[in-house]
Amino acid sequence: ILGTHHEKGAQTFWSAVNRLPLSGNAVLCWKFCHVFHKLLRDGHSNVLKDSLRYKNELSDMSRMWGHLSEGYGQLCSIYLKLLRTKMEFHTKNPRFPGNLQMSDRQLDEAGENDVNNFFQLTVEMFDYLECELNLFQTVFSSLDMSRSVSVTATGQCRLAPLIQVILDCSHLYDYTVKLLFKLHSCLPADTLQGHRDRFLEQFRKLKDLFYRSSNLQYFKRLIQIPQLPENPPNFLRASALSEHISPVVVIPAEASSPDSEPITDLVEMDTASQSLFDNKFDDIFGSSFSSDPFNFSSQNGTNKDDKDRLIEQLYREIAALKEELESFKAESTRGTVQLRGRASELEAELAEQRHLKQQAQDESEFLRTELEELKKQREDSEKAQRSLTEIGPEQGEPGANEQRYSKLKEKYSELVQNHADLLRKNAEVTKQVTVARQAQGDVEREKKELEDSFQRVSEQAQRKSQEQAEVLDTLKRELAASKQELQVLQGTLESSTQVGAEQSTRIAGLEQERDSLSRAAERHGEEMSALRAQLQQLQDTLRSEQESSKRELETLQAQLRDKESEERAQQQRLAQEQFALLQGTAREAERMVQDALSRLEDPTHIGCTGSADCLLSRTLAASECVERLREAHGKYLSNRAAMGSLLPCLALFAHLISDTLVQGSATSHVAPMEPADRLLEMCKQCGSEAMSYLRALQDPGTAEGADCSPVTTCLGQISAIGEELRPRGLDVKQEELGDLVDKEMAATAAAIETASARIEEMLSKSRAGDTGVKLEVNERILGSCTGLMQAIHILVLASKDLQREIVESGRGAASPKEFYAKNSRWTEGLISASKAVGWGATVMVDAADLVVQGKGTFEELMVCSREIAASTAQLVAASKVKADKDSANLCKLQQASRGVNQATASVVASTKAGKSQVEEKDSMDFSSMTLTQIKRQEMDSQVRVLELENQLQKERQKLGELRKKHYELAGVAEGWEEDGEW
Repeated sequence: ILGTHHEKGAQTFWSAVNRLPLSGNAVLCWKFCHVFHKLLRDGHSNVLKDSLRYKNELSDMSRMWGHLSEGYGQLCSIYLKLLRTKMEFHTKNPRFPGNLQMSDRQLDEAGENDVNNFFQLTVEMFDYLECELNLFQTVFSSLDMSRSVSVTATGQCRLAPLIQVILDCSHLYDYTVKLLFKLHSCLPADTLQGHRDRFLEQFRKLKDLFYRSSNLQYFKRLIQIPQLPENPPNFLRASALSEHISPVVVIPAEASSPDSEPITDLVEMDTASQSLFDNKFDDIFGSSFSSDPFNFSSQNGTNKDDKDRLIEQLYREIAALKEELESFKAESTRGTVQLRGRASELEAELAEQRHLKQQAQDESEFLRTELEELKKQREDSEKAQRSLTEIGPEQGEPGANEQRYSKLKEKYSELVQNHADLLRKNAEVTKQVTVARQAQGDVEREKKELEDSFQRVSEQAQRKSQEQAEVLDTLKRELAASKQELQVLQGTLESSTQVGAEQSTRIAGLEQERDSLSRAAERHGEEMSALRAQLQQLQDTLRSEQESSKRELETLQAQLRDKESEERAQQQRLAQEQFALLQGTAREAERMVQDALSRLEDPTHIGCTGSADCLLSRTLAASECVERLREAHGKYLSNRAAMGSLLPCLALFAHLISDTLVQGSATSHVAPMEPADRLLEMCKQCGSEAMSYLRALQDPGTAEGADCSPVTTCLGQISAIGEELRPRGLDVKQEELGDLVDKEMAATAAAIETASARIEEMLSKSRAGDTGVKLEVNERILGSCTGLMQAIHILVLASKDLQREIVESGRGAASPKEFYAKNSRWTEGLISASKAVGWGATVMVDAADLVVQGKGTFEELMVCSREIAASTAQLVAASKVKADKDSANLCKLQQASRGVNQATASVVASTKAGKSQVEEKDSMDFSSMTLTQIKRQEMDSQVRVLELENQLQKERQKLGELRKKHYELAGVAEGWEEDGEW
């Protein structure tokens, strides 16, 4: 928390959190939520801004933990939802601080004197409080309340975040009560029935949770939880507001939570500012005169004179003062009771501590005295034992001496035992004293750390002063450098004066040249006078010719003006006719779009359905047409004669927009409910924008400002919804389909080659390690599998040749990738068939390996071979769809398919023969069996037959369900629900 205030944000916090495994450790995620909740409440105000970018990650993590129904999974999910709700609430209401502490005036300003704002703010507070109560209830339901869970580490780990929840709930409850009283003073009671019902439900939950929390030992030493009144407030009675007491949560200053709960401003609600509701509703929504928009009496026509209004105002002020006085008295009484209770608690704790201290001192004194007595007794017993040993031989009664010795020995053992117990008690007391000394040492270490921090601050100040001195030295050096530059400039000025003297000598030479040039100019002037005389003559001649040409020009200009006036009149008529044509075309286009919109609401159109692919193609065509229409409209505005390119675009625009709207409506009929509603709403919006554009074209005043950009935006949104509705099988980019076909065919060929190599390896191992019948069976099975692999290899090569022929004959001028993209269904069929063939070959080799090793079954090998036959048939069918009937490659493919079928039959036959041969070898020996044994085995065989028949029936049912599910998934992946062919 201090770090966020120091760096004015939470970047360091989130950089550390991003490295934590929150998605893999539920307890770590729970403690992260606790810390983040504290930061949102007590950290810097920028913590919320820095955390908004991670809101979606918190939502994803909440959904992930929601799938875990045990342990901390549900707790983490609900806590993350609460944190997201808190972030959204403070984002919508930035006036509320993170710890929700606000005065009544600030609460009034948050609504901006608008009853609608107060209504919406109350709803948001209800949602916020609902999330808090959900977390509260979930934590309590996860605890075993029959045990003292609040004193265990596990229980305290779950209960610790509830302190923050209790602080939030106390504020939210107080604010909702005040806002509901405010709303009931301005709105009818029936309008707020939903608010009252929701408040009563949350009131009961919060009261129960506060009561259960106050009884837990964990909370008693950390927080003082308020208790809500027995009955909820009566919002229909305005005077009940004065009876409302704001709940105050108190955290004792000397308490500290086990997880380092920060001791901040512990009194969450200031009793002086929260004791009463100072600002009345007349101050918020205006006076109660007729100008008040919420004064219903004035709207009913009951007007009063000034004296009556003044008297009523005085009465209201007196009542308000009485209520305020009563609330002050109640608040002071409650505060006094609380303080007295707190003082009594502190006195009791002090007395208990003193009593414990006195007991410890008494115990220590008692132990010392007992220890001294024991030492004395031990010394006396040792003396007595020595005396007995001395007088023992002299006495004539050895039996009596031995009896005394045994009694003394027992007494001595008891004394030793008591001495050991007292030593243990003394060790415990010493341990307690050591703990106290360690606590005192911790205080001294903290004091030393504070002194060290002060020393560091002073060192930082010294470093800053040194840095300032260094900056001053730098400035001095710069000043010296500037003085040197000034001297250089002075030298430059002196050199410039010398250059000026040289220039003055040059000017004198230039003046001499000027005199010679003036004399030459006089000679030229004489020549010019002669030329002027000649020019005068030429000007007279030119003047006469100009007068004649001017008369001819005036005649021609008059004729030109007549022609221009005629052309302007013709252009105006042409422009009017062209605009009338544009209006007619736009009007017809508007009718087309209106007809499409009416079809959206037509009940007979509900049965029409369409696909997302068709909708996307229509939307793409409409978008391209809109771009051409925009270009044609721009040309028309720059040149009114360019009408020929605008009208065809306008007609095509109306046709494509209408087609898009109808196709969008048809697609929405087969789409899920939410996308269907969005698609239908967007189609209606697109139609209205298109009609607005067409109406703007019909008006001469708005034709120039008509813009079709909203139509383009609507088409883009329709296209986005269409992309969401496309089947999953089209997720692969179209330009990648061609490469994917080649990759899958190459992978299939590689899988077949690998399978052949593995079969050869298995055959060599079997020849090296097996003999007799087993070797014969393995050679026969592996040989048939090798033949099957060769047949599949020939089939794959033939399929590649046929596909190459199909692409070359069908693509025309397009590239192979474009051909595959155009025929995406057929391409996906090829990919699926290739994958099935490669997978079948791999599985069959694994089954053959297990059979050769004696770990597998012959039935599994037969099933794998039949599955390969089915996969090759699928590949042949996929390749045959677009092939020419007379193609030679198609004949080769069919022959290869027959070869695969024959090889499959060979594998099945060799497997069956091997199975029968092995079973004959393992036949039973009945020579040594008695009649009873044979009867017993017969009964066991019958039981086994019934069990196998039952298992066979169940496996057949399972096979049917698996095939059904396989067809459904294949249909979704291949888009069979939209298109019946590949």
